[in-house]
Amino acid sequence: MNTSVPARDASGSGVTGRSGGPGEADGSSRSGEADGNSGSGRSGRRGTPAPRRPGRSPALSTGIPREAARIGAFAVCQAAVVAGFGLLITGPARELWPMTAEDAAVQALEDARTATLDTASSIASALGDTSTVVGLTLLACLALVLVPRLPRWREAAFLAVAVSLQSAVFVLITASVDRTRPDVERMDDSPPTSSYTSGHTGAATALYAGLAVLVLSRVRAPWRKPLAALLLLLPLLVGLARLYRGMHHPTDVAGGLANGALSLLVLGRAVLPEHSWAGRPPADALDIAVAAADQRTAPARKQVTVIVNPTVTDRATQEQLRLVLAQHGHRDTPFVDTTAEDTGGGQTAEALRAGAELIVVCGGDGTVRAVADTLAGTGVPLVLVPSGTGNLLARNLDLPLRPAEALAAGLTGEPRVLDLGRIEGDGFPSVHFTAMAGAGLDAAMLEETSDRAKSVLGWPAYVLAGAKGLRAPRMRLTVRLDGGPELRRTARMVLLANIGTVQAGAAPVPAAKPDDGLLDLAVFDPRGAGGWLRAAGMLLRAKGRGAGGEGVTGTDAGDGVPVEFHTFRRAELTFAGPQPREIDGDPVGPGLRLTAEVRPGALTVMLPAGER
Repeated sequence: MNTSVPARDASGSGVTGRSGGPGEADGSSRSGEADGNSGSGRSGRRGTPAPRRPGRSPALSTGIPREAARIGAFAVCQAAVVAGFGLLITGPARELWPMTAEDAAVQALEDARTATLDTASSIASALGDTSTVVGLTLLACLALVLVPRLPRWREAAFLAVAVSLQSAVFVLITASVDRTRPDVERMDDSPPTSSYTSGHTGAATALYAGLAVLVLSRVRAPWRKPLAALLLLLPLLVGLARLYRGMHHPTDVAGGLANGALSLLVLGRAVLPEHSWAGRPPADALDIAVAAADQRTAPARKQVTVIVNPTVTDRATQEQLRLVLAQHGHRDTPFVDTTAEDTGGGQTAEALRAGAELIVVCGGDGTVRAVADTLAGTGVPLVLVPSGTGNLLARNLDLPLRPAEALAAGLTGEPRVLDLGRIEGDGFPSVHFTAMAGAGLDAAMLEETSDRAKSVLGWPAYVLAGAKGLRAPRMRLTVRLDGGPELRRTARMVLLANIGTVQAGAAPVPAAKPDDGLLDLAVFDPRGAGGWLRAAGMLLRAKGRGAGGEGVTGTDAGDGVPVEFHTFRRAELTFAGPQPREIDGDPVGPGLRLTAEVRPGALTVMLPAGER
């Protein structure tokens, strides 16, 4: 399979008639490099001011410094309150009850020691050790960012900064409150710090109670309340263990609980979406945005409609997008929600009938595909606001992945035409795709992963489903490209690609570009662990070259080649038996056939001027 397949160009660079699209590996055609202005902060034409930095809206940034100062002020108040309590119990109140009863309480716990309780208290105390808390916080934050269906950056920041704030306040307090440890036999080495407050208890409160807050606010499963109750119990067990082991007085433990709880309160109000001070626009944000729009010298505004997938674009994000639109002169822009029955196509068609001249899509790959399917060939430009899990087209176009920044970049950008793939098969009508379609293992992963697994585990749920799919027999298929001879293959999966890169920078089809007038076919047929390693090595070498397939294109025989690539304008795939199939991440049911062809320049997308 070589001479019958159209090449990207004679030089093997993988580009035909292109002006240097985003996502090129070497970036050599980016503006400012050809004329010697690299790094000058100007666009490609000498003397032309550089475009505004995407997303730097005064409506979105005005309140942040003020709220950061508020967070700092509350942290100072937290330290003052906890330290003041410590100075009170070690000073004027030391001869008052219950301080006078503390020594007796700790002595009673010493008298009650047994071997079993010693072991249990050692385990509970270890839950508040610095190494344990730091390690679990790191793992929890990585999970919050990498595992959920939507990366939870705010939640990760909430947990990490709350634990850090508790630690910083603890250090300040121990330096200002001098209190000796209880006069009993201590079961642990005494650190060179004051007995007040209990650092173990404070750290455990910030970590485990913080996790309980996230479980209650983010998990919808019926087990969330029992899990949260267990997490809330852990700081109490840590505090009790520290008392039992003779390391603290009861008021030291109370101070630790207060320090951890106040850290969570301050950070929860600061960053969690429903309560955020910093995430909340200032009261005069809309006035600021409108004033900014009035100061702009720009052509007449286009009529804009925003198509929103409400399951992946929360209310706070939508409010930010409204401010960005107002800043650019688009006030009172209609936001239209997609539904489970209509994922974007019908809403887009209605917007076009109402006279929309610019469509903004806020959603994941499925929403983008549905909107692009309706816009294909109309010439009406599209602004991409990535809000889903993969956001594959946005990633391959090097667009900002933060919604507000992506919207600002699109509104100030220039139109650029991209290719679409058009695909049909038995059991579903002809539709367009923007990223990838395929059959085999990848489609089986998507088909067999339940919504509940995706909501709990995120993208790792696909990996688990994929492991199950590896036990399925290989598919047998015939491939005909651009009217050429039939080619017979076995495969684990096949991909029909308009783009090359997926999540985490992986490039299963390294040469695919969304504006080269071609589509790419990848046939994966690795045999055993060695075959998968060979396939990974071939992909890495191809990605490193940024080339159009040199050295990785399969032979006509196809035997022993773990992965082979081809370019085409029209491909006809026929399977020996029904195979699972997917289009832009959405399963379309098993079938025996796929036919795909490229539609060059069918979609117009607004891209930043500097990304031409």
